[in-house]
Amino acid sequence: MNGAEQRPQIERVDMNELACWRVRTASAELLIAQQGAQILSYQRHGERPLIWLSEQAEFNRGQSVRGGVPLCWPWFGDLRRNPEAVQAMYRDSAAAPAHGLVRGLEWQLLGIDQQDGGVDLEFVYNSAEQPLPAWPHALELKLRIQLNDKLHLQLSNRNLGDTPVAISQALHSYFAVSDIHQVRVDGLQDCRYLETLEDWQQRVQDGPLGFAGETDRIYLDTPAQLDIVDPLWQRRIRMHSNGSGSAVLWNPWIDKARRLSQFADDAWPGMLCIEHANVMSDILTLAPGAEHRLELSLWAETLPG
Repeated sequence: MNGAEQRPQIERVDMNELACWRVRTASAELLIAQQGAQILSYQRHGERPLIWLSEQAEFNRGQSVRGGVPLCWPWFGDLRRNPEAVQAMYRDSAAAPAHGLVRGLEWQLLGIDQQDGGVDLEFVYNSAEQPLPAWPHALELKLRIQLNDKLHLQLSNRNLGDTPVAISQALHSYFAVSDIHQVRVDGLQDCRYLETLEDWQQRVQDGPLGFAGETDRIYLDTPAQLDIVDPLWQRRIRMHSNGSGSAVLWNPWIDKARRLSQFADDAWPGMLCIEHANVMSDILTLAPGAEHRLELSLWAETLPG
């Protein structure tokens, strides 16, 4: 293969109502929606998908796509479950949408850079230039996506205003797995977590995490390295983070899957969300001019035979 054929291919494509960017390198393919700066899918050539995208995804304007890596910001989940400092930033908490305000909005593409066979894309949402209703604060939110031998995400927040701003946030990553019954998560041993399905009780993780029912947990004081071990697909999905001290693990299981939009009733065994985050005691309070970066690198390794 000559040098020209080795160069990454980047094209703008329309997925129903959404403008997207498809990136192909010699080793991988990545699809990103400009709305929400949402990664939709990621797969290495000749391998199983690493990022899961629902077969019933609808790609509608103003609506987050089910799957990929939606961005939850400037709060995660139900605003009323966030610390009071985050709730106080929004003027209408009773009507606050789940997972914040930017998932269904158009971001600006700052640029695409190609180097060393990889691709670097950067998206920005500036709430000073594009004000968010009932959230009167000026922040610059950037997502940098680097595709080389791994997939790297860098979510940065910079306070452009003259008063402190409190936020929670998450990279809401949907991972593709062979069968949720068969996988485990390494790295959470001895971490405290909130069991949201049982009155938000605080517990401690005992050993690796396996799955036998609906899961919705917020882990606290999490380490930089987490792994999904998937014996049926003979791989370990590796996640290395920086600037994140909390993580949310979620699988809807049988009953909740039937109530979800853009989600097949039988899709739940093939996905697992691990959301690297800044939530609960890990929220951010940015002083005027301050900046914070949440970084996440993703890759897969073959399990020993």
